[in-house]
Amino acid sequence: MGNNDKQKFGENPTKVRDTDHYKKEYVKSFVEKWDDLIDWDQRSKSEGSFFIDQLKERGAKRILDVATGTGYHSVRLIEAGFEVVSADGSPEMLAKAFENAHERGHILSTVQADWRLLNKSVHERFDAVICLGNSFTHLFSEKDRRKALAEFYSVLRFDGVLILDHRNYDEILDAGYSNAHTYYYCGDNIRVEPEHIDEGLTRFCYSFPDDSKYHLNMYPLRKKYLQNLMQEVGFQKVHTFGDFQETFKSEAPDFFVNIAEKIYQND
Repeated sequence: MGNNDKQKFGENPTKVRDTDHYKKEYVKSFVEKWDDLIDWDQRSKSEGSFFIDQLKERGAKRILDVATGTGYHSVRLIEAGFEVVSADGSPEMLAKAFENAHERGHILSTVQADWRLLNKSVHERFDAVICLGNSFTHLFSEKDRRKALAEFYSVLRFDGVLILDHRNYDEILDAGYSNAHTYYYCGDNIRVEPEHIDEGLTRFCYSFPDDSKYHLNMYPLRKKYLQNLMQEVGFQKVHTFGDFQETFKSEAPDFFVNIAEKIYQND
């Protein structure tokens, strides 16, 4: 790995709490391993048709995937018959997504975009915006979160919907970390766990079978806080699912999926 392909967090990594730092975290060597981490086939089994069903239920046809990553959800939605525009702030991720889609016989419509300035790069309107893969937690200030949500809201049609997921940070923050709280993606023999936890940062370590390790610094979003923020920005109603289930009180889910409706409802 060359010096230009190493993650750089400085002498005190837990002090790095900057929205723009993610570009230095998704270095090429990490992006090349990302598909080993998520394992497209296993992820399809765990998710099922949840996102496809939610979008079809709302009559959505044109989708903006603002956290494309290596292209998993963009490709799945294209294959399900949706029109998709794929955006990401990381050029390394977009390049990998385009390559992955091409290998599967698709040409992605891609755009590199900062969520806080989304309308500078995207000039169309969409039936749905999806922001998946715990990506929203790269935003470290409330100002950035509000701006991004407002931009998502703006690119939606009047009856559009935002689907945004994040880890269950309430459980991580409130229960503390133990061996029982080790988090895995779908890839075999790849370990993902938090190395540092406080109210302003969760620092995850990604360990791969070749002994390589990478880190991501993320803001721990609490569920209620994000729900309130979505409504303050203008979304009318927010439904939250735990691990793709609407009822999840019996046990703590690994992920939350928020579905925020833009359409005005006079109740």
